[in-house]
This record gives sequence, C-alpha cells and structure tokens, in this order.
Amino acid sequence: MVLITGGAGYIGSHINKQLSKQGYNTILLDNLVYGHEEAVKWGEFVKGDLSNLELLDEIFSKHKIDTVFHMAAYAYVGESVKNPAKYYRNNVVCSLNLLETMLRHNVQKIVFSSTCATYGAPLSVPITEDMPQNPINPYGASKLMIERILKDYEAAYGINHAALRYFNAAGADPHAEIGESHTPETHLIPLALAAAAGDIPCLEVYGTDYPTPDGSCVRDYIHVTDLADAHVRAMDYINTKKESLQVNLGNSKGYSVLDVIKAARSVTGNDFPVEYKARREGDPPELIGSRERAANLLGWKPQFDEINTIIAHAWSWYKTNNRY
Repeated sequence: MVLITGGAGYIGSHINKQLSKQGYNTILLDNLVYGHEEAVKWGEFVKGDLSNLELLDEIFSKHKIDTVFHMAAYAYVGESVKNPAKYYRNNVVCSLNLLETMLRHNVQKIVFSSTCATYGAPLSVPITEDMPQNPINPYGASKLMIERILKDYEAAYGINHAALRYFNAAGADPHAEIGESHTPETHLIPLALAAAAGDIPCLEVYGTDYPTPDGSCVRDYIHVTDLADAHVRAMDYINTKKESLQVNLGNSKGYSVLDVIKAARSVTGNDFPVEYKARREGDPPELIGSRERAANLLGWKPQFDEINTIIAHAWSWYKTNNRY
C-alpha cells in the first residue's frame, strides 16, 4: 500500500495514475484546499489534513503502508513572501507530523516533492545537484528545511528518502483523464490557454527586462507524466538500493515566457492579448535543471520534453473538461 499526501492535487493525481497502472494499491490524503476530489480516479480517498495526528495514526494503523509519497504543501512563491508563517507551519510542521507518524508505525521510505526553488538564483545553468542551495523566498526555504530534516531522520532513524527537485511541472495526462487546475491559477501555461480560450481577458507577463535573450524569465518545463514516472523510479531506487537520493527533475533546457506564448498561440490556433507588467518579487531570471543525475541513477528520460507537446496535452485536457 502506498500513501500519497496531496493525492488530489495536480502532481499527486498523476503519480496516483502511474502507480495504479503498475498495480499498486494507493490511499490518498488531501484536505482539498487546493486539490480536487474528482481527480482521484484510482485508489481510496481520505479527506483530511496532516495537522490531524489522530487521523494520521488511524490511516497508518488501518493500512499496511510501505512507502509514502509526500506531495502536500503550499506552493505559491509570492504568497510565501507575504505570509511566511503559513508556509513554515504547513510545509515544515506538517511534514514533521507525517515523519513522526511514520516512525511510530515503522514506515521507512518516503518520496518527497522538493523544488528547484531551494537553489534560489543560481550562478549558472543548467543547475546541478552539487550547486549551493540558497533559496530566496520562504517557499523554497521551507522545502530546503524538509530536505535537511529528511537527511537527519535518515541518520538517526534509518528512514530512506528521495528528494526530487522539480522545475516547472506542466502539461496534462496524454489521455486527458486528469490535468492542471488551481484556484487561484498562477502557472503560465494554463493561464495562456485560458487567454487563448477567451476565459480571461488577457495574459499578464511579469518582467521584460531580465538578463535573458528576450528579456522574459526562462524556465525548464517538465511534463507532469514524466514527473510521475520519475517518482515511481525513485521509489524503486530506494527499495532496491536501500539508500537515499536527491535529484533534479529537469529537461536540461529552458523556454522563455515569450516562447511559451508563441507555442500556445500555435497549438491553439488562437491569438490572445498580453499585458506586460513589472517583475514580481522572488522570481529568478533563469532556472534550468540538469537531468544527468536522474538519468544515471534512475534511468529517467522525459518522453514529452518539447514545449508544443506539453501545451498540446494541456490544451486537450482543457477542451475535454468543457473549459472551451
């Protein structure tokens, strides 16, 4: 049995599909603050929060859990700058609750949703795992704290972990069964598609004066199905090797905001207005992750690494779900 915290969320639901396809029994814990119960198409769903210690003990007592996938977190960078207490309380304290429950029930394996935000503004790209981790916002700092806690829990209690540092998760299930939907929506691709569909008046772009080729931010976009595949491979790694790992999940290449706009217009066949605004606090100019270590350790290679393919899958899901 596999427990997925945040299992009704964007990435958690895709991991759930991947695990279920491979024959794993899953239980999904989500408080539905940002998740969607309709995204839980496989496994058993429990509505609840990691702050509820009694519920956690009940889940671990009732089910013979072998591995935990820890996806539950708040993840809005701008909000974390304005309200850091919310992020440290939810992301760090609730992770400690989960780890303490694992210890009480002798569960020794966890796959953790970390982030490239732990690196802050890198000195060079692509970012490799041996580069300094200097987060520039509380969201990234909260994830780095959990990485440190996991290392300490491994040394003290023998819990093996995989810390997977995402770059920009994007796209949707290629069969359009599940996809990306946030409230509020802050991610570039779904906002571009909403603008293309006429569901919002325009796409807002923050910053045109970055030291990048076209002045807009450059990001490494990873298809969510490829992310899910990497998580299953990471579970297999810690099962087989009996050791922990920390790896980037990136494409080793980046696309600018203006590249994404061009691709969205091409895929949808629709033009849409763009409004340019000032930079947002906490946004590094360029984030591109090396995938070499993940390839070497996990045998992982993204299958959907072209931005047009990523956007095409997201657009298919958008239309299928009566959103256009």
